[in-house]
Amino acid sequence: MRQRRVKRFWPALALAAPLLPAHPATAQQASHPGVYEPEVASRGQRGLVRQIKYGDWQKFCFKTPGTSMVCRTTITGTWDTGQTAVRADLIERDGDSKARLQLFVPVGMYLQGGTRLTVDQGKTYQVPYVWCMTNTCIAGNPADPQLVHEMEKGQKLSIQVVDSSVQSITTEIPLSQFAAVRKGAPAQTFQQDIDE
Repeated sequence: MRQRRVKRFWPALALAAPLLPAHPATAQQASHPGVYEPEVASRGQRGLVRQIKYGDWQKFCFKTPGTSMVCRTTITGTWDTGQTAVRADLIERDGDSKARLQLFVPVGMYLQGGTRLTVDQGKTYQVPYVWCMTNTCIAGNPADPQLVHEMEKGQKLSIQVVDSSVQSITTEIPLSQFAAVRKGAPAQTFQQDIDE
């Protein structure tokens, strides 16, 4: 009798399979378009293996003829070896109210986990990874205006990543200079002239 139930179950499952989403995340994304949700939670928290030393916030602008100026407000954190560990960029184009946030982190992260940003224990923002190179992975997204406002008023930006052993790691970037640097004059402007 048990064998008959199993035999009846498989044809029903085969008919229902096309109606099921191909992946659990597909159903989740369909219910909330444009919202990125990691598929797996981390298995715990671990501390940094090496300390990261952050420099000052800096603003660099880039101008090519016939285009609006693009400015990048950036901070870089390095290990004691001088190698870049983390870099955060807020990229803005003159005349455009939208900004882009990019985070550069070491390779070896669990990419499906994305990155999580929090300013002073406030709301958490997800930033998905968009690509990896041989020496860094980049997470990027349009910057939520509320996040940018919180960064201008806040003291520290916590960046949480998930490593390849599915454990979360957090580093904190100082924000005390962020607002003044973002609104101030650039440290350097790069002009590109195109000869035809």
